[in-house]
Amino acid sequence: MYIKSSIKIALKALGKNRFRSFLTILGIIIGVVSVIVMEAIGNGSSADINTRISSLGTNLITISPLSAKDQGVKLESGTGVSLKKEDADILLNSSPFIVSVSPLVRTTVQMKFGNKNWRSSISGVYPDYFSIRNMDLESGSIFTYDDEKKMAKVCVIGKTVANNLFGENQNPVGATLRVGTIPYLIIGVLVSKGTGFGQDQDDIVLAPYSTVQNRMIGSSNIQQIYVSALSEDVVNDAVAEIEKALRSNHKLLPSAANDFTISTQLDVRETLNTVVNTITILLSAVAAISLLVGGIGIMNIMLVSVTERTREIGTRMAVGATGIDVQIQLLMEAVVLSLLGGIIGIISGVGISLLVTKVAGYSTIVSMRSIIISFIVSTLIGIFFGWYPARKAANLNPIDALRYE
Repeated sequence: MYIKSSIKIALKALGKNRFRSFLTILGIIIGVVSVIVMEAIGNGSSADINTRISSLGTNLITISPLSAKDQGVKLESGTGVSLKKEDADILLNSSPFIVSVSPLVRTTVQMKFGNKNWRSSISGVYPDYFSIRNMDLESGSIFTYDDEKKMAKVCVIGKTVANNLFGENQNPVGATLRVGTIPYLIIGVLVSKGTGFGQDQDDIVLAPYSTVQNRMIGSSNIQQIYVSALSEDVVNDAVAEIEKALRSNHKLLPSAANDFTISTQLDVRETLNTVVNTITILLSAVAAISLLVGGIGIMNIMLVSVTERTREIGTRMAVGATGIDVQIQLLMEAVVLSLLGGIIGIISGVGISLLVTKVAGYSTIVSMRSIIISFIVSTLIGIFFGWYPARKAANLNPIDALRYE
């Protein structure tokens, strides 16, 4: 009853100066909104990254040759010549943790159909590449290992290639696409994956490895090997056995460094999530400064309030109120101010987060943790910054307070 009565008196006192009270809690509102929105955007970005990586396959392992050097200058990753088709073939039987393997060679060429042309890349892969990269078909079918043996001139194309050469409403399956100087029969169209990590994943043409390697590239070197582990849990075990098998196949001495690199989607996910989480923490820390500013505002207005209400405080003490009663009363006003700011900030933060998703298109996920923390911090700010003005009021001499003009 005592606390309930104190809250009522606090609300009544704050209601006498509504505009001033609102300006006082504005810093708290802005701080809470900023913290909630920043964390919501960070959570949404992490979830988006995990979704995109999952679409590529969380058990995906990529093997690339080391970068080649030109006059002592390192070229881009994967330009070395240390990987061969035999490396890919030997991996499939090298570990019980490996399900599928596919080498990859790629070249960029001009593609034509009728009077339309489009410059894109064609990749030579094994049929298992589609399952390794979680690629689904919108129409048609994929090529087979029989096509691989026969060096068949067939291909599967992405939606970007299909739309630019055939239009959005035409099914290109069964059409002949000229890739460079070689005609390829289109046997399938991939389901769109959109843009991932700055690259259009639909701007692609896939054909049997032997066809691209022998008819278009003419080299035994391959650019990458893609491996699918049995599950996400055994990716690290698969990586260890891949490294052992390739070192043995390349006849590397124990003291020699690897002439290839191995990366996993788990490494990519962990790195990207670390970056996003770091940025989110920094932005939230900057936003939290507004809470500190809001707390200073509460202390300032409470000090003003104590000065304005000195005679009122003296009257209360004269009729029996103790210093503790006065201190609790003024401290309650500070806490109510802070909590009102926190509640308004939480509601506004959730609303703005939803608005960001709807208007700007950014993924946002409001966590219950950020709401609870905001509520607790708002309460603590009220107690911390309201204590000094309340203590000052409690230490007033009743006689001096009654005489105060």
